[in-house]
Amino acid sequence: MPTPDRFIPADHRPPFDPGRFITQAGPDSRPPGVEEVPFDVLIVGAGPAGLAAAIELARLARAPDAGPLAGIQIGVLEKAATLGGHSLSGAVINPEPLHRLLPDEPESAFPFRGCVDRERVYWLSSTRALRTPVPPPMHNRGNVLVSLCELVRWLGAKAEALGVNILTGYPADRLLLDADTVRGVRTTSTGLGRDGRPADSFQPPTDVTARVTLLAEGSRGPLTQAFLAHQRITSANPQIYALGVKELWRVPRAPDTVLHTMGWPLPLDAFGGGFIYPMGNDLAAVGIVVGLDYRDHALDPHLLLQRFKSHPFMRPLLDGGTLEEWGAKTIPEGGYHSVPDRLHGSGILILGDAAGLVNVASLKGVHYAIESGILAARAVADAIKSGDTSAAALAAYDRSLRDSFVLADLHRTRAMRLGFTRGFLPGVLTAALATATGGRLPARRIPVHPDDAVERRVSPPNPAEVPFVPDNRLTFSKLDANFKSGNQTRDDIPLHVLGFDDVPPHVAVYYAAMCPAGVFELRDGRLVVNAPNCIDCRATDALAHRWTPREGGSGPRYNLM
Repeated sequence: MPTPDRFIPADHRPPFDPGRFITQAGPDSRPPGVEEVPFDVLIVGAGPAGLAAAIELARLARAPDAGPLAGIQIGVLEKAATLGGHSLSGAVINPEPLHRLLPDEPESAFPFRGCVDRERVYWLSSTRALRTPVPPPMHNRGNVLVSLCELVRWLGAKAEALGVNILTGYPADRLLLDADTVRGVRTTSTGLGRDGRPADSFQPPTDVTARVTLLAEGSRGPLTQAFLAHQRITSANPQIYALGVKELWRVPRAPDTVLHTMGWPLPLDAFGGGFIYPMGNDLAAVGIVVGLDYRDHALDPHLLLQRFKSHPFMRPLLDGGTLEEWGAKTIPEGGYHSVPDRLHGSGILILGDAAGLVNVASLKGVHYAIESGILAARAVADAIKSGDTSAAALAAYDRSLRDSFVLADLHRTRAMRLGFTRGFLPGVLTAALATATGGRLPARRIPVHPDDAVERRVSPPNPAEVPFVPDNRLTFSKLDANFKSGNQTRDDIPLHVLGFDDVPPHVAVYYAAMCPAGVFELRDGRLVVNAPNCIDCRATDALAHRWTPREGGSGPRYNLM
C-alpha cells in the first residue's frame, strides 16, 4: 500500500481504559498476600504540589485549634527511588507561595539558586539571534531560580520533620473505589518478570487506604485520568501538552542571564521555544519545549535540542562544558479552558500539573502547584474537623482554587497558547490582542483538539539534509543522553507501554522521532519497543502507546544539587 500523505495518531493507538486503573476497595476484593496500610490522608506524588499539601496539613494538625485533626497520619507515595529522583533541575519560579507555606523560614534557608535580575528573549534564524522585547507575561524580575530536584528534597525534609510519612519507590497502580468514594490506592507489584509472572524477588502490592486521597501525580497521571473518566468529569477544551527536553550542563563560564528563544530550530507550525537558565555552581539548564500538536510526523524534539545547542548563539555558552544530566517531561498547556470542571470527589482531590495548573504565557507552573497544595490541605483539614469527607465537603477546594490568583492568572492568559493551534501568525496576533487588552479579548473560547487527534503530514526524507551525527561533546544520541538520566529500569521488567506494535511504517517513524528516550525504534520498517528506556515523560501516553505504572524505583534518578 502507498504511504498516505496524512494520518491521525488516535487511529493507531488504543483508547484509554479507566477500568485498568480502578479496583474495588475492601478486604473481600483484596487478592491473597495484599496487605493494608492505613492513613488518614494519602498524597500520591512527592512533587511540589504533594509536598506542599503534606506540609500545610501537618502544620494545621499541630495548631492549638486542631481538634479532630490533631494526630492524623499523613502518607506520601512517591514512585521514584529517592525524593527528587524524577525532578530534573532547572526552573524559574515565583517564590510567594513558598513563603506562605513556610512563613517562619528565613529567606536564606530556602534552596534558591539566585534571583532573576537580568533576562533576554531572542528570535533565532539558523545562523543569527535577534534580540526582541520580553513579552509582558514572561517578565521574571523578582522570581527565583531553583533546582527542582533540590527543592523537592528540601520540602520533603520539612514534611518529614513535621511527622509526615514519605514512602519512596511506591508507584500507585490503581484507585480503590467503594461505589463513588475513593478509599486509597493499590501500589504496583515488584519483582515481576518480562512475562508478568512472579520472579524470586517478587513482592505483592499494598493497599494504602485513607479517608482522603490527594492526586498530585503530575502531568498525565493515570489515576487522575481514570477518576475523571469514571466520574465523567470533562472540561470546556481537552487538555493539550508540550514536551520539554532538558539538559543540565557544567560550564566554564556560567551565564548570568535568563535566556528564552523563539524560532529556529522549530518549524513555524510547531509551538515552543528554547531556554537557558543559570543555576549557580557553574551549572546551566538548557532545553527546548515543543507543543505536541506539531504537524510534521518526523519532528524529533531530542534532535531539535541538539541542533539548538549547535547554534552560533548557543555554542559559546556551552563550549568546554560537560553534560551532567538529561531528561524530559510533558507539560499541560491547555490552560484555563482545559482545567477539569471538578477537581474533587468523595474522598479525593486533584492538585498541580495533574489538574492542568500551568500558565504557558508566563512559563510557570511550580508556584501554582504549591498554592494548590496549600488550598487542598486547608479543605481537607476542614473536612476532617467536620467529620465529613464527602464530595460536598471537599468542594471547598474547588471554590478556593477558583477564587485564588491561580485561576485568575490562567483566565487572563487563556487565549495566548490556544491561538497558536491555528497557525503561527494567528497565534502572534491573538497573543498581542490578549496582552493589549489584559486578557479581555478575544472573549470567545478557542476550541482545540486533543494532541492525538491533530492531523500529521507525512514528510518525505529530504536528500539535501545532512544526517545528524552526535559529536559526544556538545551533541548526543538518544541512547547516550538517556544514560545521563541515571535510568535504573530493569531490562526484564514487564512491558508498561501498551499499544499496537504492528503499525504502518510512517507511524513507526512518527513514534521513533517523537520519543526522546528511544523507547520506539524502527528496524526494517517495523516498530520495536524498548520499554526499559522510558524516563516517564508521558509523551508516549499522549500520542502513542498508553503508559502504565511500573515497579518502584524505575526510571530516571536525577540527583544534582
